[in-house]
Amino acid sequence: MIIERIWADNPLRNYHYVIGCAETGEALAIDPLDWQACLQAAQARGWTITQILNTHEHPDHTAGNAALKAATGARVLAHAGAAAAIGGIDQGLVAGDVVRVGRSAELECLDTPGHTMTHVCLLAHAARPALFSGDTLFNAGVGNCRNGGDPELLFETCRRLLPRLAPATVLYPGHDYLQNNLRFTLHVEPGNPAAAQRLQQATAHDPRTAATLTLAEELAINSFFRLEQPQLIEGLRRQVPALPQKPDSREVFLALRELRNSW
Repeated sequence: MIIERIWADNPLRNYHYVIGCAETGEALAIDPLDWQACLQAAQARGWTITQILNTHEHPDHTAGNAALKAATGARVLAHAGAAAAIGGIDQGLVAGDVVRVGRSAELECLDTPGHTMTHVCLLAHAARPALFSGDTLFNAGVGNCRNGGDPELLFETCRRLLPRLAPATVLYPGHDYLQNNLRFTLHVEPGNPAAAQRLQQATAHDPRTAATLTLAEELAINSFFRLEQPQLIEGLRRQVPALPQKPDSREVFLALRELRNSW
C-alpha cells in the first residue's frame, strides 16, 4: 500500500489521499475535492483511480466526485446513510465493510458519527497501520459538530475508536489544523511540554511536507485524548467555571468541544 497525501492549498486547508497498489496499479481517492490534483498524483505513479471514497457528505469532501468519476470511470463509495445527500453513490458502506485496493491494501470501514451522523473512518490493517479519519479526528483535535453533527456522539465515537488503534497507527485527517489545535491544547493545558515542543516545530510547518503523527504522539498533544489529566481539567475549569470539581470524561470532552467552538 502506497499513500499519496495531497494538500489542496485552499482556505479550508483540505487534505486528500490517493492510495495505490504497486502490484496492480489500482488506486483509491479519498475525499477528492481537488480532483485534478488527485488524478495527476495517480497518473504520476502510473496508477488508475478505480474507486472514490467520501468519509462524509460535506461538499468540501464530495464536490470533486462527479468530475473525477467522469475522468476515470471510478466507482463512488460512502456511508450508506449519506448516499442520498451525496448523490451518485455506487456502494453504500456500513461498519465492518472492507474496501480493497488491488492486492496490497485493505481498509476497514468504521462507523464514526459525531462530526456528521453519517461519517466513516478507514482503518488500514498493514505493517504500519493507518487511520484515514476525515473530519472525525484531526492532528491535535477533533471535528466540530455544527453542521449536522452531535458532540455526544462524537465523544462516544472517540471513546470506542481510540482503544482499537495501536500506538503506531498513523493519523491521516481531512484538514490541516495542527497549529491552531496545538494553541488550543496549550490554552487549556499550558504546562503540556509535548504540545509546546510540537508547536515550536510547527512554526515552520508546511502542510505539503509536514510529518505525519502517530496515535502515540497524539495522546500527548491532543486535549480531546487527555480527558483525565488533572492539569488539563484544572486549566479547563478556569475557562469553564461551571464544570464540576471532579468531572467525568464525557463532561470534559463536551466542555472542550464547546470551548473550542468559540475559541
